[in-house]
Amino acid sequence: MIYNKAIRRSCLALLVFVFFVSFTRREFSAQEQGLQIAAAADLQFAMTDLAQQYKNQTGHTLNVTYGSSGNFFSQILNGAPFDLFFSADIDYPKQLVIASLADPATFYKYAVGRVVIWVPPGSKIDVGNQKWNALLDPSVQKIAIANPEHAPYGKAAVAAMQKAGIYQKVKAKLVLGENISQAAQFVQSGNAQIGIVALSLAVSPAMKTGERWEIPTDTYPAIEQGAIVLNSAKNKDAARSFLEFVKSESGRETLAQYGFTVPAGQR
Repeated sequence: MIYNKAIRRSCLALLVFVFFVSFTRREFSAQEQGLQIAAAADLQFAMTDLAQQYKNQTGHTLNVTYGSSGNFFSQILNGAPFDLFFSADIDYPKQLVIASLADPATFYKYAVGRVVIWVPPGSKIDVGNQKWNALLDPSVQKIAIANPEHAPYGKAAVAAMQKAGIYQKVKAKLVLGENISQAAQFVQSGNAQIGIVALSLAVSPAMKTGERWEIPTDTYPAIEQGAIVLNSAKNKDAARSFLEFVKSESGRETLAQYGFTVPAGQR
């Protein structure tokens, strides 16, 4: 009887040890792979900067995928394995809360985006002086914007052109990028002569040598942007930690440097 009890205790101890090792490996693997973040394309440069700062401070790696907020929303609804979602449209995180796919306690309005008319270096279009008329310049054959069907910056571009009374005049010249980053690439590559892009991209190292004119913010709906931790997150504590970093003074200053308006009092 004593022998059998000893065997049972040994087996139990072995099971506990195996469970502990397995759990530890899973936790190590999740940290080693880094947080999986879905980020709106307008964050391409700002988020890269934020991720590097965060890694320098904590040693943790962030794996960021950029794209249109609408497409990410659909992917998350269908089970895409992201930990955090930084949307350029604040309504998408709110809808994920309604669908019980995100933690409402982590919802955060991190910025308001702005749009500009942008031309590449060497363009003969004087966008600073021509403003809206730059889109009507005879040399313009293609105008790049993000797809308004699922990209907030595309919706803003269309709304602003309608407000300015030129949308119907230029509608046939529009070429649509899958997201705002692709729209900017169309102009950079010469596939479009001019574009309406995010200010956060226009001030980036790759585009700051071009010329831009900022479209008045009262001509389009505010591009309120929101972030949220998803219920599917494998490491919710790490996800919350990075979100707190974005809320910090350093995080807010970085977003402001890339042309975002950071809402007052957001901590």
